Amino acid sequence: MNYGFVIDNRKCIGCHACSTACKSENDVPLGVYRTWVKYTEKGVFPDTRRYFQVTRCNHCANPPCARICPVSAMYQRKDGIVDFDSSRCIGCKACMQACPYDAIYIDPNTHTAAKCHYCAHRTEVGLEPACVVVCPEHAIIAGDITNPNSEIARLLSDQPVRVRKPEQNTQPKLFYIGVDEVSITPMAATQSEQLLWATRPSGPDWRGPIQIESGNMASALLRSAAAPRETYNVSHKIPWHWQVPSYLTAKSIGAGAFIVALLGVTLGFFPATPFFTSLATFIALLFIGLNTLFLVWDLDRPDRFWTILIRPQWRSWLARGAYILVGFSGVGGLYFLGQLLNLQREASNSLIWPGIILAILSAIYTAFLFGQAEGRDLWQSPLLPWQMLTQAVMAGSAALLITALFISLDAQSLQRLAIVFGISTLLSLLITLGEVIAPPASPTAVAAHHLITHGRLKRHFWGNLASGLIAPLVIVAFASTSPIALALAALLSLGGLFGSEWTLVMAAQEVPNN
Repeated sequence: MNYGFVIDNRKCIGCHACSTACKSENDVPLGVYRTWVKYTEKGVFPDTRRYFQVTRCNHCANPPCARICPVSAMYQRKDGIVDFDSSRCIGCKACMQACPYDAIYIDPNTHTAAKCHYCAHRTEVGLEPACVVVCPEHAIIAGDITNPNSEIARLLSDQPVRVRKPEQNTQPKLFYIGVDEVSITPMAATQSEQLLWATRPSGPDWRGPIQIESGNMASALLRSAAAPRETYNVSHKIPWHWQVPSYLTAKSIGAGAFIVALLGVTLGFFPATPFFTSLATFIALLFIGLNTLFLVWDLDRPDRFWTILIRPQWRSWLARGAYILVGFSGVGGLYFLGQLLNLQREASNSLIWPGIILAILSAIYTAFLFGQAEGRDLWQSPLLPWQMLTQAVMAGSAALLITALFISLDAQSLQRLAIVFGISTLLSLLITLGEVIAPPASPTAVAAHHLITHGRLKRHFWGNLASGLIAPLVIVAFASTSPIALALAALLSLGGLFGSEWTLVMAAQEVPNN
């Protein structure tokens, strides 16, 4: 048994009966959708045509939403249906980032993830999904695609079909017959805020038309005086906001302070003074604690955060990351306690290398979490783990330079700390420029990349590059012996780090996937 859908666009009349039936059957609140119909139009009057596309969860054979979910709230059944368990969901919204089809939403009543679940409660008793039953044209066909006698299997064998975003390798089981390119390809049609019967929501919470300078983002091949346009679609909220870049920045400072100080002490680059042992560890633990606070703050069900520790879904880097942070906090806490109480030195020092390894993992695991967010192509960069490790060293050394302004540090240690800060800042700048120069691999990544470098976010990006990377490098080059100047450079770099993380997080989410 392997359930799927076929949408026959030759028959669909865009009546929205499927959307209405879905809402009624599943008590879907206003403002969110499990099934919706997208309209696109092209041609020049009087030779014009409107195209319809019924959109919902694709019930992928290789579902990225199930892999990224840290508590198995999103899961794949044996019959191929991708279902969800709202009683488990912690509202992390990672599944929304993983879905390349914008099919998942947060229910405003339960604050948990929800989507089309193939009307599993009906399917289990031998009934068809509500959208199939209500369609007046029999344009929606559901059934077992592995049963050669089923209608859906016969259609798949007889008719040419297409799926959305096959390049994502999710192996979707929502097949389209006779679908037009401008409907099935996101951003192939020009977008505007004014739709046929509605106005798109605006503001920081919603995705809108992708603006590139003064024009809309659309395929260059389709742009003309008679360019296809999108005349009706549903809007989707942006899942992650300022808490995520705040968490990334705090994590970089916490992990980086431990890496710089304790690795430096172990290698003999820094002296084993309380500044580089006790104080640096305290800074690390403080900011890892803040990082955890921001993580919990961003959850729509923060009351369930603890469940990630008692029933983790181990394929998810969100679950793995939670245990990495707990492990780092535990090891770092024991080391700090040993230093504070002057316990046996050998026992305390034995915790340094495990702490350094866990600190490195804490710094970079989010890159792999972003890699599981397959709906955001901008985050699929192979340089991201190296960028996050470099940023952690930069942020950790910056935090120590700021601390050195208030607690005296010998001139040699200050200069060496400035060297670490300068080298890591330079490496971060080079990786950032490499990302700017290297062309992204997919159209959605191109759109997000363009949004950063030439679109609405360009002032944020170039401003952060100048103030957060170039200016600190100049200060280090010409004032490396001044604690005040170095502290200023460190403050600029931390501000720039938060700004660059905010730009990365927001730009990827502003590109529509439908």
